[in-house]
Amino acid sequence: MGIIYFLIVFIATTAGAVAGVGGGVIIKPALDAIGQYTVETIGILSSIAVFSMAVVATVRRVIKGLILDIKIVLLAIGSIAGGLLGKELFYTLTSSMDSSLVKLIQAIIIMLLMVLILFKDRMKRHCIDNNIVVFIGGLVLGLLASFLGIGGGPVNVAILYLYLGMDIKKAATGSILIILLAQAAKLISITATVGFTAYDLSMLWYIIPAGIIGGFLGSVLHLKLNEKAVGIVFNSTVILVILICLFNIATAIIA
Repeated sequence: MGIIYFLIVFIATTAGAVAGVGGGVIIKPALDAIGQYTVETIGILSSIAVFSMAVVATVRRVIKGLILDIKIVLLAIGSIAGGLLGKELFYTLTSSMDSSLVKLIQAIIIMLLMVLILFKDRMKRHCIDNNIVVFIGGLVLGLLASFLGIGGGPVNVAILYLYLGMDIKKAATGSILIILLAQAAKLISITATVGFTAYDLSMLWYIIPAGIIGGFLGSVLHLKLNEKAVGIVFNSTVILVILICLFNIATAIIA
């Protein structure tokens, strides 16, 4: 099983670093489909994997001369606050609902978001300059990402592309930074409150190296690929997530 987890995280984080999708959007539903862990443990494993990837990918981009856009910084700050709210919402639901029902709700929301994002090129693009609106957008992004346990990558990219006037490559870079800060805040919050002793984290020996390698390889590919190629990786990832979510939803309904 360790090799399976390594491959899932490696593929997800490589694609995540290339297209800014983070990887959690693949890791979360894929681990749900395996069904080995509780929804709470899956959320932790996904967050740590995505954080490992985001650290490596961001360092690589900084070395290559990353220039921060103020809008990305505001989104990131908003996503940190939203991430903390999303974490509280998640724990509130998991304490009052059956784990399988929470997984079903998450799968349905993720699938609907991915379907909308898949058709982003058919939507009208804007360039929002109001910093307060940008911050609130980050708040919503962080809440969704934390509650769903996906890191928020595809949603980040879509928002940066559709509403902040960025091309797909710049949006991917901004998304990775937002993911890094949001996941760091989430993990620090867990460390300071409930801790990690209640979770089975034995797979971290496979997940963390996979996230690091995926983050490095993906960041290298991101710099080499053109905008069209990055867009293809992004759309392919979204389609894969939709298919996995459909499987999870069907499995939950049948069960």
